Amino acid sequence: MNDQTCTIRGVILGEGMPKICIPLTGRTAEALRRECAALKDYPFDLIEWRADFLADLSEKEDALAALRDCLPDAPLLGTFRTAGEGGDMPLYEAEYFRFVRWMIHTGKLDAVDLEYFHDEAERDALRDEAQAAGLTVIMSSHDFQKTPPQEEMTARLTAMGAHGCIAKLAVMPQSASDVAALLAATTAVRESRPERPVITMAMGGLGAVSRIAGETFGSALTFGTAGQASAPGQLDARALRQILDVLHRMK
Repeated sequence: MNDQTCTIRGVILGEGMPKICIPLTGRTAEALRRECAALKDYPFDLIEWRADFLADLSEKEDALAALRDCLPDAPLLGTFRTAGEGGDMPLYEAEYFRFVRWMIHTGKLDAVDLEYFHDEAERDALRDEAQAAGLTVIMSSHDFQKTPPQEEMTARLTAMGAHGCIAKLAVMPQSASDVAALLAATTAVRESRPERPVITMAMGGLGAVSRIAGETFGSALTFGTAGQASAPGQLDARALRQILDVLHRMK
């Protein structure tokens, strides 16, 4: 990592166009294999495994093995999104920590998502374990109900970045002003703390513009779909790449 970017398996975040991450949400190993097969028709830079969509967590080893077998060279981000942050499966905090720790030590992932609003000591221990294992840590915060004030979003992104992590913030806008506040917070943090890339998005249709504007405002990664979306407002990855290309050529 240099002063501006973070490289995950050869993909540079924080430079040029926002990179496209496609989330895979299959509920079984076989469903994930089918999703991987469909990726040949879609552009992507990273893949996110949304493990919270699994029907049975006891099949996690088979599911991750299937992903890595199908995508041997793709940068792979492991995420278990808890229900309180918009995920598909509720877990007690201790279970969440156990699952993230398991992901860290599989040797099959390049990056791991770690939610910010958990017990600080355990969260920070997992951050240290992940970084010691050579994984990039994306520390995340999601608000599916509202958009916090701009000052709070700036402070939250700054705090997550101070942990040596890529900071990710997703919020739900209720107005165009909310979207503007999210973009302003993104720019402020990117300009004041250039040593870490940031990832931000306003969700839903109202916030879709934030998913294409990263090169202007400072968000390094955007999420596009190749089928089922993992959050409201995600765009088809093919359309997303076309839009990003057009905006990039205009710079």
